[in-house]
Amino acid sequence: MLTGLSLSMVALLLVAGVVLDLLLGETRRWHPLVGFGNLANFIERRLNRGNLRLPRGGLAWALAVLPLTALFVLLTDGAGLWLHAVLLYLCIGLRSLRDHTIPIYEALRSGDLAQARALTARIVSRDTANASESDLAKASAESLLENGNDAVFGTLFWFILLGGPGAVLFRLANTLDAMWGYRSTRFNLFGRPAARIDDVMNYVPARLTALSYVLLAGAGRARAWHCWRTQAPAWSSPNAGPVMASGAGALGVSLGGAAVYDGEVEQRPPLGAGPAACAGDIQRAWQLVLRTTLLWLGVVCLLAVLTMIGAPHA
Repeated sequence: MLTGLSLSMVALLLVAGVVLDLLLGETRRWHPLVGFGNLANFIERRLNRGNLRLPRGGLAWALAVLPLTALFVLLTDGAGLWLHAVLLYLCIGLRSLRDHTIPIYEALRSGDLAQARALTARIVSRDTANASESDLAKASAESLLENGNDAVFGTLFWFILLGGPGAVLFRLANTLDAMWGYRSTRFNLFGRPAARIDDVMNYVPARLTALSYVLLAGAGRARAWHCWRTQAPAWSSPNAGPVMASGAGALGVSLGGAAVYDGEVEQRPPLGAGPAACAGDIQRAWQLVLRTTLLWLGVVCLLAVLTMIGAPHA
């Protein structure tokens, strides 16, 4: 847990960071992850060449992530507790998930399919030019469920363990996986360390996220659990599988299946159970992510209160 701080202080900083995110959203200019992306591109262009049997991908990851993380360790050690909350705000993406997906729901509800396609193309890599309402709703719901872990719960988990620098470490590692973790000619070897490190760092948060989706499924808990246990192994990602399968099961909707990438139809394993996704499922997926965030905050705050009650008094 955050070194040297009581659980009650960790809970306070956690709530402060999330509230800042919900109130302020993403910074409009000079977003730190955009700047980090530029740094990562600079490093990749210089190291992703030549003999890739050498550990260039691991070296690139270390050069991109470790100095920045060490810098924030030093800064938080001297700047005061407030910096932990600010770093969490800069790293977490809860408000961003809403701001990028609810407009898709609203466009679909108003019948503006062209606008919904354009908005969806901003958050997914699949082709949306000819996507139907169900295709767009499916893509948006899947993005919400998966990024609930990547942009929110994984960040909260590592913040609880290591404070602001832990949130930074996780988000930088997750960003490099998104940039380099492809099985393509360019990145297959170079990006492998980034993909593996992200898999390791996300392993526990992803399963806690999946469990949270199950617990919040209400009458659909058994369905969400069954989807997690039976569908997740079919997904190539060891962490996206549990999160998306349990989330789809919790919503009682069918996700996964066919999607178009670079003009080619890719048949992906099924997720969830129930009718095909519709516009309303985008809003329901957002509500599930929001309620899961509140669950995590509530559990940490409850543990903090119990710790205070059980602490010996002088």
